[in-house]
Amino acid sequence: MAAEKGWTFAVRGQESLVLQGQASGASYASTVRRTLAPDAFQSTGTITTSKGVRKPEEIFVLDGTGYVKEGTAGWKEQPASDPDMQNKVEDPMAAIEEFRSYVKESGGDVTLTRKGGEVRLQVSVSSRKLPQVRDRAYVKAAVRELNPTLKQLRSAGVSATEDQLTLSSLKQTLVVDADTYRITSHRFQFGFLIPYGGQNITYRQDVREENKGVFEGSIELPTGLS
Repeated sequence: MAAEKGWTFAVRGQESLVLQGQASGASYASTVRRTLAPDAFQSTGTITTSKGVRKPEEIFVLDGTGYVKEGTAGWKEQPASDPDMQNKVEDPMAAIEEFRSYVKESGGDVTLTRKGGEVRLQVSVSSRKLPQVRDRAYVKAAVRELNPTLKQLRSAGVSATEDQLTLSSLKQTLVVDADTYRITSHRFQFGFLIPYGGQNITYRQDVREENKGVFEGSIELPTGLS
């Protein structure tokens, strides 16, 4: 990947929350531009709620700081390491380092298959109580993504703790070109069961990223942020 100045990715994601057959959620689509020299990230897209309300979103990450603008609101600035910012930034390039850490921590969880001109790396977890798998790096990422929704549910009276949750499924897949080892696509999908009133609230998230080719431009902060 470092042989080029930068790359463009198409990102699509959706999340849903279901209780007693009633669903709510949101989807989003964005174009991500990622440069390596300098190390910078830009995402321009739209969030769409389950009721059809659309809201533009723009994200920049440079020099360890993230900047987010949603709708007509002003820019918000946070360290790139902040969990809320990490949840916002869908960086396909990060998947390479993620899988490297997975192999180091628990190599047996990573499968590798080669078919045609592609190499597929994958980790997956079937239904498990969260305490059984919470320490695995890829599960930590899913819990981080869930936490904002879990906080909202607690404000609404859902008292379930993390120890009571079930990770219903998790699958993360990185596909690279077998000859160049450049990223072709990345997908992260998972679900949780959250006990409430003798039933379960179901939370699901599915994010897909596809390489759209070389980006030869530069990423610069909007006027007033630099």
